[in-house]
Amino acid sequence: MTWVREMVVGDAAAVSAVRVAGWRAAYAGLIPGAHLDAMSVERDAARREERFAAGRAAGLCDLVAVGADGQVAGWACCGPRDTPGEGPGAGEGELYALYVRPGLLGRGVGRALLGAVHEEAARGWGALVLWVVEANARARRFYEAAGYRADGGAQSEEYAGVAVREVRYRRPAGPFPGGPGQPSGVRRTGSRAASTPGPPCSAPPRSGT
Repeated sequence: MTWVREMVVGDAAAVSAVRVAGWRAAYAGLIPGAHLDAMSVERDAARREERFAAGRAAGLCDLVAVGADGQVAGWACCGPRDTPGEGPGAGEGELYALYVRPGLLGRGVGRALLGAVHEEAARGWGALVLWVVEANARARRFYEAAGYRADGGAQSEEYAGVAVREVRYRRPAGPFPGGPGQPSGVRRTGSRAASTPGPPCSAPPRSGT
């Protein structure tokens, strides 16, 4: 069974391990290996701990999925949408990141996290947006199955000197459309989650869910 709870500062190392492993698994062949090899769990965790309180104050929300073994199986970060040059999007939230331990892909962890993100969004946002690497077919299928649709937005991010194209997805806030609904075994603790702004959290959710 997978359940979802708010992240606490003591989860920083486990969340960073999930994030780094998720990047390396999801983006192999899509993002230059030099960038992936240079990622460090220790550096990521140190930044995450340092910025924990500031992220909470900024209104970001970190959630962790916990498996039957009690270990962190996945992590998601969402918050008010911030459009460069325009400020926060009116009434919209953004899913900034969603990663699952590579060995647990396809077991419902990502869907459990996304369901909890949708619960959070329903409390105050009319829609959710996210960015995904255009060539990441698995992630695009995952989000499309949850009701997200590409809205025509596109941008490029540079990694180790290589431009990687990303596309923007959007969906109305609310539960999963049709199907079985929210996955069983998901429970929440509290109403808002602590979070970490900046590089550890703000990367678009090019997820290997």
